[in-house]
Amino acid sequence: MIKKERGIPLKIQKLKALLRRLPMNHPKRGKIAEEVAKSIAGYNGEKSIDFHLSFLDKQKYIILHDIRISDNEGRYFQIDTLLLSTNFILIIEVKNISGTLFFDENFHQLIRLINDKEEAFPDPLLQVRRQKQQLQGWWNKQKYPELPIESMIVISNPSTIIKAAPYMKVVHAASLPYKITNLNRVHKQELLNVKVLKKITNTLLKQHVPLEHDFLKQYGILKTELLKGVHCQECNEITMTRKRGYWYCSKCQHRSSYAHKLALNDYALLIETKITNQKFRDFIGISSSTIATKLLSELNLKHSGETKGRKYKLDLPLE
Repeated sequence: MIKKERGIPLKIQKLKALLRRLPMNHPKRGKIAEEVAKSIAGYNGEKSIDFHLSFLDKQKYIILHDIRISDNEGRYFQIDTLLLSTNFILIIEVKNISGTLFFDENFHQLIRLINDKEEAFPDPLLQVRRQKQQLQGWWNKQKYPELPIESMIVISNPSTIIKAAPYMKVVHAASLPYKITNLNRVHKQELLNVKVLKKITNTLLKQHVPLEHDFLKQYGILKTELLKGVHCQECNEITMTRKRGYWYCSKCQHRSSYAHKLALNDYALLIETKITNQKFRDFIGISSSTIATKLLSELNLKHSGETKGRKYKLDLPLE
């Protein structure tokens, strides 16, 4: 049973918003575009294992995707997929890497060979070892009954060749459900009842804290460098203007009633999650405070303050 679905990571949403709001000739566009592509590849790799996990007994397992909690020392750690059962816990770390992979346990690095070129990556075995240690610390802090914690590196790309990898620790995605079945044979004893397992799941969900990225600060980009206006969902250009109660794109002639919501999403992702009437008008490029009030009111946003000083809360995503 999936208790926390896998959604598009906030990191990807923010990076894509940043690309939309940067001029085409901005010197940081290339670097940001590379990070977007890398992040999407990682996300697609994580999504690809969902099909294989669907073969598991839904009554026997609880699955949490992209969970981030604090250990007993106050340090946050993130797990791609956490599988819980009454017999054991499994940490699943997904890697979407092509080529031929060598797991060097002596020097703790992952070596990728592709097109006759060697490239080193951080050792994912060390990564899951640390995750296991931190999860154990969190578990002990909650004073739950002891439960074995296992970990597994899952290679999502089916064409990747895996060499020199520890048995049962590194697997292709297609073999994941069978490896989990093997773990059931190893951990035969039921150590928790279903009621306690659900309680643990609820605690994990309550303590989950999404990672916030300030990409403007990270890339040294000023808010004044961002493009203002309303972008078109069809051609993705910031070319829409307000005419007779609609937004019109001057490039592709697309018409929309709610394109300003996309602009508000970008504002919340990149600048702040509260906005005033004046800041809204300045960001989307309209002059009428009456129209701005109407557009904001129609979204039924939570707000504080009255009249001129009213601030609207932008909860992502705006529906």
